[in-house]
Amino acid sequence: MCRHPRRGEAGSPVTLPSERGAAVGRRIGIGLMYGLWRPRVLGAWRVPATGPAILAVNHSHNIDGPMLMGTAPRPVHFLIKKEAFVGPLDPFLLGIGQLKVDRSTADRTAISNALGVLETGGVLGIFPEGSRGEGDFASLRAGLAYFAVRSGAPIVPVAVLGSSERGGRLIRQLPPLRSKVDVVFGDAFEAGDAGGRRTRKALDEATVRIQERLTAHLVNARRLTGR
Repeated sequence: MCRHPRRGEAGSPVTLPSERGAAVGRRIGIGLMYGLWRPRVLGAWRVPATGPAILAVNHSHNIDGPMLMGTAPRPVHFLIKKEAFVGPLDPFLLGIGQLKVDRSTADRTAISNALGVLETGGVLGIFPEGSRGEGDFASLRAGLAYFAVRSGAPIVPVAVLGSSERGGRLIRQLPPLRSKVDVVFGDAFEAGDAGGRRTRKALDEATVRIQERLTAHLVNARRLTGR
């Protein structure tokens, strides 16, 4: 399931998530998302065709991650809370190249794996709000800025709209079957400053810039889709 080992934040070997597994996950996502709902994808061409990239996604429903995996033009390695890796989901999520993260601490293994994905030219998916909520980018954690500034990878803002508007008749926790969900990709941008600083102040300033760009993208995505 893995590409190759590398040295982690503390110097210990870290095995990177599988690119092939993420490609399999993308195919599964395409089948499920387009089979159960009707995704409308706008601006997918804005995702860099090659090289590292970070997809910063708003998060208001549990299907937002799988929806992006099935609609993004490249395989995505998502940082996912460790609580989701239960029972058979644990080997499945790891097998399709997803990253387990402990949100209660500075998870060095998750940090090293995420940086490794970017260093080897992969796509990292992040919910910058940290957890499911209103999906409006109102409160960002510092993780997104850290990965963007540390790696130099561009951030692509993504808005998933319509997933939480109403529940289905059969399963109230999911959107109605065959309902339309919009996925809008924005213009890629660099989060760091011209000096390439990595100080705490630089990360705080980058977080402010990122929030402004993500919020503006969400406003534009709602205007484009009428949601």
